[in-house]
Amino acid sequence: MARLQYSDFLKQLYGTRVQKLNVNAGFTCPNRDGTLGRGGCTYCNNASFTPAFGRASSSITQQLLDAKRFYAEKYADIKYVAYFQSFTNTHAPVEKLRELYCEALAVDDIVGLVISTRPDCLDDDVLNLLQSINVKHKVIVEIGVETTHDRTLELINRCHSWQCAQDAINRVAQCGLTVGAHLILGLPGESEDDMMATVDAVGKLPVSTIKFHQLQVLRGTKLAQQWERGEVRIIDWTPQQYATMCKQLLQRLPERIIIERMVSTSPEFLLLHPKWKLKPAQFKKIFEKII
Repeated sequence: MARLQYSDFLKQLYGTRVQKLNVNAGFTCPNRDGTLGRGGCTYCNNASFTPAFGRASSSITQQLLDAKRFYAEKYADIKYVAYFQSFTNTHAPVEKLRELYCEALAVDDIVGLVISTRPDCLDDDVLNLLQSINVKHKVIVEIGVETTHDRTLELINRCHSWQCAQDAINRVAQCGLTVGAHLILGLPGESEDDMMATVDAVGKLPVSTIKFHQLQVLRGTKLAQQWERGEVRIIDWTPQQYATMCKQLLQRLPERIIIERMVSTSPEFLLLHPKWKLKPAQFKKIFEKII
């Protein structure tokens, strides 16, 4: 059986063609606000993946309406899912979460939710809420796993363990929710064998989708300071070398797992390394040429 494309997977899940619309609900993160720690993950600059129409100063409704107008010019006859992406989107009292999620679902043509979060922010109350929403509107929970190696998780200030991530994935899946995992390739000090071990371990869990993300050094992050001072070792991949690594990793994953993304992009003014200047479609062509 060939691996499904992510767009086809979404069409199967929602019963129609859908486009994800990013929204910024104004959340923070437990290792930024002092709940678990301060400073956040060493690599994180949230501005790198927040679109112009996803500003927390606008309401959820307004952000979705703005995003719909943007995509309506490109596509006809399409529905949408609200993608709560910025920071940790289950890090709030459950009644506040209910209010925000229901506001998104009240917008015309929004047929489901994608919730990006951390493994340590999925308690029973949150899962019960998501499970109740999932009865009528399919919910995908994207969990930031990043790596299975605790030494790396500590180094990048994730403030959770691999065991925590495993437990979260299993609990979310047991609730009948669709689970996505986010993995970063090339984290400081990790070898290619380490990355293969991560993929092998995640592939054994009830994960439906995976996002790969090459490590990017972004301005305004602790990682940028560490990298500039030579305090951390980061693999200096060419696009071809990274594509080869991705191909090797995909060969290790069960075909039931859908690959949403293999490469990430950030605004050029934020990006220090690697400066590939490649759009996802350009990277895809490189990937397809790898034997």
